[in-house]
Formats: sequence, structure tokens, C-alpha cells
Amino acid sequence: MEGQELPYVLIDCIGGKHGVYEDHVEFLEKHFHLITMKEYLENKKFLTEKIRAIYMWYHKPVINEELLQSLPNLKIVANSGVGIDHLDLKLLSSYGVKLANTPFTVSTDTADMGMALMLASSRRLVEGYQMAVSPDTEYFPADWLGDELSGATLGIVGMGTIGYKVAERAKAFEMKILYHNRNQRNKEEESAVGAIYCKKIDDLLQQSDFVLLSVNLTPQTHKLIGKRELELMKPTATLINISRGLVVDQDALVEALQNKVIKAAALDVTYPEPLPRDHPLLKLKNVIITPHIGSATKKTRRLMMENMIESIQAGLTGLPIPNEVIL
Repeated sequence: MEGQELPYVLIDCIGGKHGVYEDHVEFLEKHFHLITMKEYLENKKFLTEKIRAIYMWYHKPVINEELLQSLPNLKIVANSGVGIDHLDLKLLSSYGVKLANTPFTVSTDTADMGMALMLASSRRLVEGYQMAVSPDTEYFPADWLGDELSGATLGIVGMGTIGYKVAERAKAFEMKILYHNRNQRNKEEESAVGAIYCKKIDDLLQQSDFVLLSVNLTPQTHKLIGKRELELMKPTATLINISRGLVVDQDALVEALQNKVIKAAALDVTYPEPLPRDHPLLKLKNVIITPHIGSATKKTRRLMMENMIESIQAGLTGLPIPNEVIL
């Protein structure tokens, strides 16, 4: 409001590798007095009691106990994206700090990314591009073939908002859809996409031509897919990961791909990100890796920012917080 001081909000930096997008700053500054970490550290005495919220973009700034102790009036952390595995939830709760994320803004783009990876892998798009532009290519071999999605079985592990949107898209490709989830979807939701529930993940793995991972990273899903699970999959199957790198045992995945236990993998996430440049996954022809761009569209990142603003404003005025993460 005019004449009223804007709330002080801590950000990591503006621009650069992990900073708030420069074209977002003008809009943000209509609502908040932005303080970068550099400014905060240089003027801690004045700012320590001023800052009431943290705007966490690309996992930055890093929130630890030292920072929380230095911000006595901190009320809320707004986190970009849906994943919160980089945050210590118990620590935030112990300081009475609320947390919000942006789960619904990322779901459409991430589901699109899942389908893009599935298509790119099955139709061998990366290999095809390399062949088409190579100076050594003299002809296109007639027996250079991929696999079709139509009629294939897709197993979705994690049927939340993103997983369900993948199912909606897969239905349009005339795929058979299986899913494994903590809770079974209701019959109407299953019927709408033609999805069949697998109570045991093993049943899904054994039947699927494509296994797509769309789960949050939790202690229960850490290395959910390991050597045993990969060996349950068909030797013609492809693993697609749009969740978090640590959901998969990468050493087991490398071994499975090298030994043709499964056919291929398409990964938007790895651990770490990026992988070391000598990592064996980067050398395998039956792997596609993208740089964690599931939600990386201009529209979605703008919506993400707007949702974070709404959450911070609600948290500072005592209103219900959109997309609050219950700690």
C-alpha cells in the first residue's frame, strides 16, 4: 500500500547461475524490498530484524541454522518448484517458520517433458540428429529403427498431479497405462485415463515397456529403483526419470544399461547435477540426459514467481498460505 514500507525479503542474488531472473525483478519490487545475501552480510546489524521472508530460487539462498538464528522475525520461506528435499523441514518447524512451494505450476510442463523424453528415447531422436548432421554420413540406413508408443505399456511410479498429467497425455498416444502409488486413485480418475492400479511396484516393473518415475524424494523413495528393480524390468524396457536423481541407484543403472538388463534410459534428473564430465552415464549411447528442465518454460517460471509472491504475502498477513507445506 502507498506510504507503507514494503516487506523485506531475502534473496540469494539477481541474475547469474542461480539468481532471481532479471526480468522478474521489477515485478517483485512492486511487492517487496529485495535484499541480496551480499547486502545482508554487509549490513547485518540493520537488516537482521527487518527480513521477514526468504524467496528461495533454484535452492538459493541456502537455509541453515546459522541463517535462521540471525533472522528473528522470519515468518515464511517460499520455495520455487515442488521439490523440498534440499530443505531441513524439522529445522524450519523448530523456528516457527512456515514453508510454501509451487507444485501446481510445474505439473503441466514436467508432464510434457516426460512425454518428450519418452518419444526422444523410443524414436532415437538424439542418435538420429547426430547421424543426420554428421560429415561422415553418406546414406540413411533402412534398418535404423525405433519403437512406437502406441500400444506400448507405460508404468507410472507416482500418480500425483504430474503423474496423472502424463497419463492423460499417454492416453492420447493409445498407450496402456499402469500405475503404482501410495494411494489408489478413485475409479472415475482411473477410468478417465484408462489406468490400472498396481499395488506392488514389482508387478508394474515386470509388465511395462516404459517406466516413468514421478515421485517426491523422501527417505522411502531414496534409491527406489535399484539393481533388483531394474532386473525385474523387461530387457526391452526404458526407464524415464522426471523426479529426482536420488530416486535411482545410478551405479546400478549404469550396470543395467551396459549389460542390456534394460534397453535405455531418459533422464531429466541425475545426482549430482551436472554429472562429473567423466561419468559413465555420459558415455552410453542408450541414454538421453537433459539438464533438469522439466519446468523450464518462461510461462511456468513467471507463474512460479507469482505463486511465491502470493504465499509470502499471505504468510506475512496471517492469511491461509497457498500451497503451504505442512511441517
